[in-house]
Amino acid sequence: MGFSLTGAHIIFFVGAVIVAGTVSGVFIGVTLNITSSLSEKGERISEQLDTEFIIINDPKIIPLSAGYYLFYLKNVGINKLTTTNETFQIFIDGGIIPINSYYFSNNSIVPTHYTIISISQNLLNSGYHRLRLVGPHSIDEEFIFEI
Repeated sequence: MGFSLTGAHIIFFVGAVIVAGTVSGVFIGVTLNITSSLSEKGERISEQLDTEFIIINDPKIIPLSAGYYLFYLKNVGINKLTTTNETFQIFIDGGIIPINSYYFSNNSIVPTHYTIISISQNLLNSGYHRLRLVGPHSIDEEFIFEI
């Protein structure tokens, strides 16, 4: 004697439960992966929004001291800002400035405070220039000035 109709139904039911469990496991894994990715991206966006700085010089009068032009960088974000040659890159007129040609007066600045960026006088001729400062989280600031 073979299986009855009820036996066949039970086999199909067990198979359907196994397939449904597998599919739901895959959906849970994908959902957790998406949730984790969105959470990480949200944290990065939050850090970017909390990081902000501006150059507060007068564009017509750039101070010169001991062979370096001085630019004032103010932290207008809500987080402490690390100011080193490793965390900031400087471009003048589209060209990157070597890290040994500039330095910061402080290694970090708290919100509402400023630091001085000293850029070698040898890098700039008289005329108009565009300084682009790229900092943490790829936040950047452009400043057009005249020497």
